[in-house]
Order: sequence, then structure tokens, then C-alpha cells
Amino acid sequence: MQLILSLQDISYAYHNLKGETPALSHISFEVFQGEFLAIVGPSGCGKSTLLSIIAGLLTPEKGDLFYKGEYITDCGPGEIKQIGYMLQRDHLFEWRSVYKNVILGLELNHTLTQENIDYVTQLLIDYELYAFKDKKPSELSGGMRQRAALIRTLATHPDLLLLDEPFSALDSQTRLNVSADIAQIIRKTNKTAILITHDLSEAITLADRVLVLSKRPASIIYEMPIQFSVERHDPMKVRNTAEYQLYFNQLWEVLTNEQPITQPI
Repeated sequence: MQLILSLQDISYAYHNLKGETPALSHISFEVFQGEFLAIVGPSGCGKSTLLSIIAGLLTPEKGDLFYKGEYITDCGPGEIKQIGYMLQRDHLFEWRSVYKNVILGLELNHTLTQENIDYVTQLLIDYELYAFKDKKPSELSGGMRQRAALIRTLATHPDLLLLDEPFSALDSQTRLNVSADIAQIIRKTNKTAILITHDLSEAITLADRVLVLSKRPASIIYEMPIQFSVERHDPMKVRNTAEYQLYFNQLWEVLTNEQPITQPI
């Protein structure tokens, strides 16, 4: 598998007049093509800071970050566009139709070609939003809005998707269904994804691998590969397996004790 992303000994601290607040401490991991990685940890430990560094929005104070073998700060504009960032809220503009919202990135990148228009149209058809393309965002359900936000992100053909708790604003039932739906979309398009979440069940159900961060300053205290004997299109079926319960218990134990360990419990 192709190595997409490599973080080597990344550290970061926020600075103000009162001093510094360490956020990340010696973070190292790799992500490969087509992998779905979930990162969990205590609230405020620095998960979103980590995504901002990967996206190139923040520069690490220490360590090296490589995207497809190149320093991420040295990537040209074309390379940076291959990273898509999906935030906690969909940030759809109410004065634009659903269609106008999903092509926004293409307009900003000056890549609104017929080929890309056809690609977006097909995404809208595939994910049951084409009939709503002329509607305003307020006319969509929460799950439909999230699918529209994902299509907007996919429209620019990113190789790597950064998902910063994109389902947190949804109710429990919608969140369960939409998260599984979007994970299937990501896998079907063979995209590489990094998901930040507070929800252990969500991480286990969606990811191929889970990293656990300690409290701030965050370091990686556990890494767990995830495999199931059942298909993942039905999240409730996944959560009823013995594997799921074992994974959940292991992650809960790590987060509760916050002790670095190298072997499964």
C-alpha cells in the first residue's frame, strides 16, 4: 500500500502573554492509501490541533510531517488541494442551493470543468441528493446536509479526508446511520480518511485502526487495528458482535487508566 501521510515526533504548544500551553507531545504515526483511521482521546487533548497541523493550517514546533513523501510545508498548491477537511458543522451557505454549495470548492479552485461537473452530478445521484439539488440547505435533514458537505469535499478529488467530529451535531439515531453511510461512501471511492471523535463506538464501528491519545499534551498511548467478521454496512450488526465488545472494553480501559501500553489488554 502507498504511504500517504507520515508524522514523525510532532510537538506543538499554544503561546500567549501568560505563557505556553503544550498541546501535542512527540506524535508519530503513518497512514496508508485507502485506510480509515480514527483518533480518540479526552476532551481538549489536542485532537483538532493535530488535524490542523496535518491540513497545513498550523506549523509544528518540532518534528517532521510528510505527505506522499514530501514535507507538507513544501507541497505546492496542487498537492495541498488533495487534502479535504470536513468540520463539525456542515457550513452550507443558506443563500446558495445544494448544487451551488457542493461546487463551491471547484469554483474557488477555478476547476469547474465539465468533467468535474459530471462527477459532482453523479455523486448527487449516487447519494440520493440529486432531487434536492435546487433546494436550500434549510430544507434538508441533518443527515442530508452532512452528505452534501461530504460531496462538496469529494468534489475537489482529495486523496486524504480529515473529518473533525462531523457527526457530533446529529441526534443519536441519525448519527449512527449517517456515519455508517458516509464511511461506506469513503470506502467505495477508495479515499484515505482520518476521523477525530469522542465516541468510542463510532471509532470502532467505522475505522480500520484506532489511535488513543492521552490528556494534554497529547501523546499516543495505544494503537488498535480493527477487524470484523461481518460487513460494516449495518452498524447495529457490527455493534452486536463479540469483536466489537472486546474492542470497546480495551479502549475504555486505556482511556480510563491513561497508561501507555504496547500490547492488547
